Amino acid sequence: MAKSATIKVKLVSSADTGFYYVTRKNSRTMTDKITKKKYDPVAKKHVEFRESKIK
Repeated sequence: MAKSATIKVKLVSSADTGFYYVTRKNSRTMTDKITKKKYDPVAKKHVEFRESKIK
């Protein structure tokens, strides 16, 4: 069987609230780190989320 190209990554809030989303990305096609604007329910507004490793 072939090795899967998708990996799980954690998107951590830049508002330093400790809130995060878990998502998947294709590590072969998306080699750079993900940054997305998403809703942070702790801060109650849309903020930028950055990729980090899942421990």
